[in-house]
Amino acid sequence: MQVTVKWVDGVMFVGETGSGHAVVMDGPPDHGGRNIGMRPMEMLLLGVAGCSSFDVVQILQKGRNNIVNCVTEVTAERVDAIPSVFSKIHLHFIVTGHDLKASAVERAVKLSAEKYCSASIMLSKVVEITHDFEVIEV
Repeated sequence: MQVTVKWVDGVMFVGETGSGHAVVMDGPPDHGGRNIGMRPMEMLLLGVAGCSSFDVVQILQKGRNNIVNCVTEVTAERVDAIPSVFSKIHLHFIVTGHDLKASAVERAVKLSAEKYCSASIMLSKVVEITHDFEVIEV
């Protein structure tokens, strides 16, 4: 994998991926930004949520579960020091489907956390990462 980050102005940057996608990153006004894009640490959380969500959906689909939606809410805490690293990250999966068994969702979340999600497994070496879920029947 390869990505490139280009400085635009102030504390705004454009990140471009080797797969041809781009995203704007910017800081808050009190740090010289214009609040035009996501913060880099927010993007890190999005990466963890995206990686984990991908796994959970794929595992449930391969198990022939009738899943119609998956939303992952992430909350995180940062230390009050420099560098302001994450101290805790919590992923809450809201999985919607027909005749979904909680045990299947629990298994998918556990497999993602312990075996498949490269992002969360890597970060779990230095950050406390927790997971939970809820199932919504439609």
